[in-house]
Amino acid sequence: MPSTAINRVEYDEENQILMVEFVTGKVYYYMDVPKGVYLTLKTARSKGGYFNKYIKGNYEFENLDLQ
Repeated sequence: MPSTAINRVEYDEENQILMVEFVTGKVYYYMDVPKGVYLTLKTARSKGGYFNKYIKGNYEFENLDLQ
């Protein structure tokens, strides 16, 4: 299901890094994210809601400014 907040997500399983690109173009890398969190995010009915409840504020992150 498409998200109104999140454009795409990718996951580096070896390093447990979750990449989240928002519709605004901002890209964040979240560190030490278990694979299960990524898989649930991908299938969540509300990706933004899942992100806000289970990822935001729970993992260290880096913000990449691509613009």
